Amino acid sequence: MSTEPICLACGMQYAAARDDCPVCEDERQYVPQSGQQWTNLAALRSSGTYTPRIEEQGRGIIGVGSNPGFAIGERALLVQARSGNFLWDCAAYLDDALVAQVRDLGGITGIAISHPHYYTTMVEWAHAFDVPIYLHEGDQEWIGRPDPAVKLWSGTTLDVADDLRLINLGVHFTGGTVLHWPDGEDGQGALLSGDIVQVIPDRTHVGFMYSYPNLIPERPHVVRRAAELLAGYRFEAIYGAWWDAIVRTDGSEVVQRSARRYLAHVTDQSETPLSL
Repeated sequence: MSTEPICLACGMQYAAARDDCPVCEDERQYVPQSGQQWTNLAALRSSGTYTPRIEEQGRGIIGVGSNPGFAIGERALLVQARSGNFLWDCAAYLDDALVAQVRDLGGITGIAISHPHYYTTMVEWAHAFDVPIYLHEGDQEWIGRPDPAVKLWSGTTLDVADDLRLINLGVHFTGGTVLHWPDGEDGQGALLSGDIVQVIPDRTHVGFMYSYPNLIPERPHVVRRAAELLAGYRFEAIYGAWWDAIVRTDGSEVVQRSARRYLAHVTDQSETPLSL
């Protein structure tokens, strides 16, 4: 059973024991007031606390996670693409029952992850299904458990199949990436965004942040570039990082109007700069 250390706060699995979690010490995350604490998959499995959770999130998109959620609590998404099932993002908890249920759905051909907060136990998933993990090289420094399964890519786009494209927007993290599935939503297109493009309670808009827990806004030029990149893609729905966090209609326009609103709020040149 896997005993590699896992950060209790963010879910990042490391190759060896350590005192610090660089992901939590970064200004985009945080070390809890209770201090840095550790666990491992063997302990999580034996605790009896967690059970697999698999639920449909949309047409051809299956949510994969645990009940209750662990660490940050995001769920992964299994995309039932024409080219084969593909796992987007990663849920930290994994056990034999969850592996069996994903295999019953047809297994997976590969994994891609939006940003380091969701790297978690990605190597465990890759080993369980004998598949590669696609990560943007811009976030290489955050990999907690290096492994040959990790395949770094560079540039703005990567086609992981003829019907699935990764797009590096650079929001939230340098390597912040989304997945475009043009065949999703019955051919109207779907964008799987993690929290690079954040689905918020008002489903007529999305959010862009450098740090969500610490409320640090993303830099305007980064948001502008992201909107310009996504203007070239058509998608009806946007699937965020959390259960049922989904924009069901007008996804492409939702992103563009949200970027316009964001930039209008954060680029007011009439404001007097802070004098420090």
